[in-house]
Amino acid sequence: MKYLTALPLLLLWACDATTPTEPTTPTAEAVELTDPYSLPSIDGDAFNVIVEIPAGTSHKIEYHPDRGYANDTLPDGSLRVINFLPYPGNYGFIPSTLVEKTRGGDGDALDVLVIGESVPTGTKLRVHPIGTLMLRDRGEIDTKIIAVPADTSARVYRADNFLDFSLGNDAAKRIIETWFLNYKGPNATELLRWEDEAYAWREVRRWRTDVDPVQ
Repeated sequence: MKYLTALPLLLLWACDATTPTEPTTPTAEAVELTDPYSLPSIDGDAFNVIVEIPAGTSHKIEYHPDRGYANDTLPDGSLRVINFLPYPGNYGFIPSTLVEKTRGGDGDALDVLVIGESVPTGTKLRVHPIGTLMLRDRGEIDTKIIAVPADTSARVYRADNFLDFSLGNDAAKRIIETWFLNYKGPNATELLRWEDEAYAWREVRRWRTDVDPVQ
C-alpha cells in the first residue's frame, strides 16, 4: 500500500523533471509585443536584435505579424527543420530595418547571428557587431551580421571586433562560414566576402526604417 501512496508523488516529480527550463542571460529581455518589428533598431552604442531561433535549435522559427512566432512549414504541412547541424548562435533580426527588394535586397529585416549561450525565442538583445558575412542566396544578396552581446559580462565568446574574430578566433569564423554555406544544402548559397563591424553598422543605418535611411 505504501508504494501505491508514493506513486502519485513519483509521477508528479517525473513531470517536473522533464519540463524544459528556459535559459536566461543578464542582458536578455523577453518581449511581449504585438509587433516586435516596431522596436528601435539602434539603442545607444548597440543595436537591438529579436531572437527567433535559439542557439542549438534546428527548427526554422520565424516571426509573423499575423500569428507571432511559429515554425515554418513545408508544402506537405510538416515542420521545416534544418537538415544540418543546429544553429551555431541565436538567430534573429534587427527591428525597424528592411532590406528593400527595389534596392537589391531580399525584402526582409537584417539578419543577425548572436554568438553566445542560448536564449528563448522572442528575447530582445543589445549587441555589438564583430563581422558581416556576405552571401548570395537564390540570386539575391543575403547579409548575415555576426554579433556578440553588448554587455561584456554576458559574453562567452571573447571577440570585440572583426580583427579579434579573424585572427584570435579564426576557427569559429570558418565554422560559421561553413554552416551558412551548407544549412540549406550543397551549393544553395554562395560566399561573396567578409566585411568588418564598421560595414555592419553601415548596413544597419542604410536599411533602418525608424529614421530616413542613409543612401
